[in-house]
Amino acid sequence: MSEHEPREPTPLTYRDAGVDIDAQDEGLRRIRELVRSTRTAGVLSDLGTFGGLFAPRLGGMEQPILVATCDGVGTKLRLAFETGQHAGVGRDLVQHCINDVLVQGATPLFFLDYFATGRLEPAVLAEVVSGIAAACREHGVALLGGETAEMPGFYAAREYDVAGFLVGMVDRPQLIDGSRVRVGDRLLGLPSAGLHTNGFSLARKILFDVARLGLDEHVDELGGTVGQALLAEHRCYLRPLAGAIRERRIHALAHITGGGLTDNVPRVLPAGTAVRIDRGSWAVPPLFELLGRLGRVAEAELYRTFNMGIGMVAIVPPDGVADVAAGLQDAGQPCFPIGEVVPGDRSVRYV
Repeated sequence: MSEHEPREPTPLTYRDAGVDIDAQDEGLRRIRELVRSTRTAGVLSDLGTFGGLFAPRLGGMEQPILVATCDGVGTKLRLAFETGQHAGVGRDLVQHCINDVLVQGATPLFFLDYFATGRLEPAVLAEVVSGIAAACREHGVALLGGETAEMPGFYAAREYDVAGFLVGMVDRPQLIDGSRVRVGDRLLGLPSAGLHTNGFSLARKILFDVARLGLDEHVDELGGTVGQALLAEHRCYLRPLAGAIRERRIHALAHITGGGLTDNVPRVLPAGTAVRIDRGSWAVPPLFELLGRLGRVAEAELYRTFNMGIGMVAIVPPDGVADVAAGLQDAGQPCFPIGEVVPGDRSVRYV
């Protein structure tokens, strides 16, 4: 007998190693109806198949193009752990991904999620998926499937990670790729609801480590608690922008995520152009001013870390500004003229 073998072998199970298949089965039982509630006409499979089946309706498209994206919600998850509010991160995940394909003019088709944890708690999984399913239903997206991974030793107790994968479709003539952007085009800023899903590592350091604030602490200038301000939902711009996209009134869209206005707007600019943004053209929400003051954060760093109150930027021709703005207002979406396209090296200039 090897010295490494137990003298009296004890039968082991997967549960002894930290993986509870029964808990996974219970989690799947809880989310099955949530997934079915998002079913759209293109779905051909049910939860539990090895691969989700989806048949897109082309609707007369000349050259259909699939647009795919994946993302997470970053350290905003830490707030979900601390508050026990998990549905919001599910909504954030879907709506962030929708915005990412929207900037190329795509309509979202289906979504998949990946949920990993050290010890699966079916109730927590169900709450996260309830938020995912709610956002999918709201925006006409099928929750086609996903993966639940129980990985003992990888995550701290009662913690998890979650990622989302979304596929959309656009007809090539409707593709928004920035190629139509010209000097003189105008920028319309669509307001965010807060941090959305970016900048939380710096925000948490400032608010909790430097200022010693608590999640339940009321801050007058925020009009609520710190937790309420930080957990504000990542806004989705699909419905407000749908008409202008369909009518080809928009030359480019930039989703303002990690990197802020400084890094995201240049991603959609053609060579030889830049943008000039007027920092006084919109009211920066108090949360960002508070973060800057408490953390003594340089202005350039603020604009490269946070969205500063602008969640999406639409670049439109000068003669189309009024119509696009009116369409947004009719859809209940405020917008602000925040700058214009100028000659340059694909950069952002703040004035």
